[in-house]
Amino acid sequence: MGSIDRIIRIVIGVAIIVVVGIIMQSWWGLVGIAPITTGLLNFCPAYNLIGVNTKTKIETEKLKL
Repeated sequence: MGSIDRIIRIVIGVAIIVVVGIIMQSWWGLVGIAPITTGLLNFCPAYNLIGVNTKTKIETEKLKL
């Protein structure tokens, strides 16, 4: 999971908890825990199942001995 993906997940998770959970006073705000958890753990089970990778690969020059 790429760093931008992680940041977006954490921000969306916090927004769900604040808006739905705290402001609207609903238990549905607990849904925000899922994106926060996947963002902090750097792992998304759904991405793993469908083979998606949002981490960019940086090509490096091979070391010459």
